[in-house]
Amino acid sequence: MKIHEFQAKELLRCYGIPVPRGKAASTPEEARAAAEKLTGRTVIKAQIHAGGRGKGGGVRTAASPEEALHAARAILGMQLVTHQTGPKGKKVRRILVEEASAVRKELYLGLVVDRSRGKECVVFMASAEGGMDIEQVAAATPEKIVRCAVHPVVGISPFQARKLSAPLGLEGEQRKVFAEIVRNLYRLFLEKDCSLIEINPLAVTDEGRLLALDTKINFDDDGLYRHAEIRELRDPDEEEPLEVVAKNAAVNYIKLDGNVGCMVNGAGLAMTTMDLIQMAGGEPANFLDVGGGASAEQIEKAFRILTSDPNVKCILINIFGGILRCDRVSAGLIQAAKNIDLKLPMVVRLQGTNVEEGRRMLRDSGLHFTVADGLYEAAEKTVALLG
Repeated sequence: MKIHEFQAKELLRCYGIPVPRGKAASTPEEARAAAEKLTGRTVIKAQIHAGGRGKGGGVRTAASPEEALHAARAILGMQLVTHQTGPKGKKVRRILVEEASAVRKELYLGLVVDRSRGKECVVFMASAEGGMDIEQVAAATPEKIVRCAVHPVVGISPFQARKLSAPLGLEGEQRKVFAEIVRNLYRLFLEKDCSLIEINPLAVTDEGRLLALDTKINFDDDGLYRHAEIRELRDPDEEEPLEVVAKNAAVNYIKLDGNVGCMVNGAGLAMTTMDLIQMAGGEPANFLDVGGGASAEQIEKAFRILTSDPNVKCILINIFGGILRCDRVSAGLIQAAKNIDLKLPMVVRLQGTNVEEGRRMLRDSGLHFTVADGLYEAAEKTVALLG
């Protein structure tokens, strides 16, 4: 789960990590009122779940509350397009009005879970090349990024904090503050079940202070049941609408850009199905895993999600009936298709227990089912139905 910058900064503030003073606003008048409470120049920043906002026109500075008002009017409601939003962009519904800082140096500091064999722990990353995409730094000059794996039992040590600060050019009191930021970030990461924290840039101001000027925090969905206060920060407007529906229906669904709707039981089988659709010349419209149960109710929910995507022109259903028999899967498919009066052509590939009876039921149903034996055959038949 992702949250907005202003929400992430409030979490940092609660953990003793220095951030600029600021306030979120959803109207130009609220932006002006926020600017009046801050001294000097302000920065008005679009709040969307994507980076590159400045290059897209989503970040502006203001020398007065009136300028903040005009900047807010320009940003609020705009369809902001960045390299992370795709060509459609995202509508800006909130902004952050924040005091401007005189920056001497921009650093990068981040935490992520490294799942590679031999680590499987939280890893800190730090670089003197802050204020830009860390992915570009990693690709072009990886030696400029220092990494530090944290043992889950021992935790972050003073030595590791010094190792992270060494290439950043920090001096004296700055190193002590940096070490405190590192310790507090690690505590936040563990206590809130985060999957990613980035401060980019972590600025050194003209006065020598360290400030988190921008930050991104993601959370592990599997840990949200422990954090009602984090769940409340979710912004459905920033998520794909069909993915929100799927999440509420307990269906694993991710929308893609193709026109072949996929319904599969099992994540690995779903990935294979998507690959074979592409090999056959088609493009999957989604990842959808109905799970091992694949009950009639779950299948109907999946059908409704698939058919809500106007790009879907054909559906490929790939079910392995292990504990769940294929004849029961077919009964669920038939019932669900009738309940929602499904008209789209469908290719069904069944394997497993009672597979012949399941296939017979589909053929005799009078619905738009095309039965396939092999998986690649199913993908080819699906692409053929697209015309």
